Amino acid sequence: MNNKIRHEGIIDSIEDGCVHVRILQTSACAACKVAGYCNAAEAKEKVVDVFCDTDAKQLTKGQQVVVSTSGDVAARALLWAFGFPFLLMIAVLVLVLWQTHDEGVAAISGLLALIPYYGLLFLLRHRMRKEMAFIIE
Repeated sequence: MNNKIRHEGIIDSIEDGCVHVRILQTSACAACKVAGYCNAAEAKEKVVDVFCDTDAKQLTKGQQVVVSTSGDVAARALLWAFGFPFLLMIAVLVLVLWQTHDEGVAAISGLLALIPYYGLLFLLRHRMRKEMAFIIE
């Protein structure tokens, strides 16, 4: 089984070893033949940052490329972005509810616990960028 996530895209810009690639992210039903008649089809244009030092010199703006990453990287990114924060929020919610017996305070505390978590992720973004990155094929 091929465990790669691939998208075709067009290079938007290149600056300081970072290639900005514009891709069209489609939902599963967007490629369907009757998608034009159905409201469920969805497609979004996104810009992916690909950090490469040597390959950037060979690329030009407007060039069509394929960007890819492994399924493991995508799973790790989802875990850090949604899995761990969900568990943190639920843990804080239960702990504060157990201590105070006030649902409002527990709910607000659960939400406020996400601020330092995402702040820490922001501070570690350069380190995480090296581990979870797209490549140009």
